[in-house]
Amino acid sequence: MADAMTSHERYLRVFRHQEPDRLPMRDVFWGSTIERWRGEGLPEGVDPETYFGFDLLAGMVTDNSPRFPAGVVEETDAYTIYTTPWGVTQRTWKHRASVPEFLEFHVVDRDSWAEAKERMTPSEDRVDWANLEKHWESWRAQGRWIIAGAWFGFDVLHSWFVGTERVMMAIVEDPEWVKDMIDTMLELDMALLTMIWDRGYHFDCVQWPDDLGYVNGPLISPRSYRNVVKPAHKRMCDWCHDRGVYAWLHSCGGVMPLIPDLIEAGIDALQPLEQKAGMDVFTLKREFGHDLVFEGGIDVRKMTKPAEIEEEVRAKLAVLMPGGGYCYHSDHSIPDDVSFRDYCRVIELVKEHGRY
Repeated sequence: MADAMTSHERYLRVFRHQEPDRLPMRDVFWGSTIERWRGEGLPEGVDPETYFGFDLLAGMVTDNSPRFPAGVVEETDAYTIYTTPWGVTQRTWKHRASVPEFLEFHVVDRDSWAEAKERMTPSEDRVDWANLEKHWESWRAQGRWIIAGAWFGFDVLHSWFVGTERVMMAIVEDPEWVKDMIDTMLELDMALLTMIWDRGYHFDCVQWPDDLGYVNGPLISPRSYRNVVKPAHKRMCDWCHDRGVYAWLHSCGGVMPLIPDLIEAGIDALQPLEQKAGMDVFTLKREFGHDLVFEGGIDVRKMTKPAEIEEEVRAKLAVLMPGGGYCYHSDHSIPDDVSFRDYCRVIELVKEHGRY
């Protein structure tokens, strides 16, 4: 029997639309899910990635924030209220899984944006050089797939920086302001990633989150995407391709109408293919499988239903695997209604049906 591929070899074949030895595998879990699983059999001190034998990945991140003062404002047994480097006051609940509650934004108009923009300049201390120096060589020796993170775009802007209603209105009334904010985030990202690359700390792909959809479809129209967001996506993709690395977009929600534009911008891979939002994997593979690598699409709603999840995994992998171009992941993240036993069965099925 041939030796198993390293994670780097496996992902590289998938991104080249070639078949590896088995599917690359990874997933994301709610904190409350891990808490539940500790009482159901997940050993203390062992992370799910190790327990389930997921692929070896490594990540590097940079700080492209305006670096506003951050700290705790109030803390109780139930929640923490804090300020972020992006100038946002947020509340996070301690014992339930949810996105933060956004209470107040510092950047609310062009004047407050101008203040933030002045703070967003490249500097050496925005990169954790000590971590790279300590780990990069071992990451390569272990055959890890190395992912560089970026942080820019529509989702970051409206959710974590300026506010949803404010950004939605500005896309229509003042799109140049929105583009300036997205471009500034992008340019700082690219400057920092260039510093890292030029020092020899090379990576395999750049991945960034930009949730462009919700359960009923795109949050913005294709026209608005093309006018406001797509130019920044293309610049990031061009930066990646100039260095021989891949551009990997995370976008939750229903983004089917945007996919031709994502491909035209240069996106190489898309995840997580949210099923309740209509991201039909059979259509995706048939119509776009030659252009995009897909990760995800395994419906978490079926993971608590043994008969349904067996059919879910079997039928989808049979279509998604041929010719490469697919990685296992849930269609979002694993919620706390999925038991440890449920998820163990999911991974058994993926390992059973996910070999070439």
